[in-house]
Amino acid sequence: MKKYFTLMVLAIFAGLLMMNCEMNEVVDRDIQDNDTYPMMKDVTGTFSSTNNYALDQAIDIPSSDVVLVYRNINSNSSASAIWQLLPKTFYLSDNRELDYNFIFDTKRVQVRTEANFDQSTMTSTERATYLNNQTFRIVLVPASRANRNASQVNYEDYNAVVKYFNLKEPK
Repeated sequence: MKKYFTLMVLAIFAGLLMMNCEMNEVVDRDIQDNDTYPMMKDVTGTFSSTNNYALDQAIDIPSSDVVLVYRNINSNSSASAIWQLLPKTFYLSDNRELDYNFIFDTKRVQVRTEANFDQSTMTSTERATYLNNQTFRIVLVPASRANRNASQVNYEDYNAVVKYFNLKEPK
């Protein structure tokens, strides 16, 4: 009888263990996203009145995915890239403000500058710093990965985002 009881306890324990493994497997399948992966793409361009101070980049993502855009604050220089999350406002002399912002949908990302003054009146130094040959890094993140433990990531820290989403630098 004691042997029978021991076998029964072992069978129940094994059954619970198998049920627990099966439950974990289902949960993993529910959060796994096999068709979209985090991607990055660099875009360089010059903002001017000709392009309405906007740069467009074609993308193809589901409507639930997340887009992050970073600006290389060392654009147009030989210094190493330092990435800053958009939107961002720069305060220039004479109470002028220049904003970098972006909008996106499933087919494109548009990065643009907006200002409380006529951008065509910027000095050549200001144009070189803020408008000419600006490089942006567009980061596409599947919503399933962005929503899972998203509070653990400081999105303003480009390197933290790259590490968290295991992103590969664009070529």
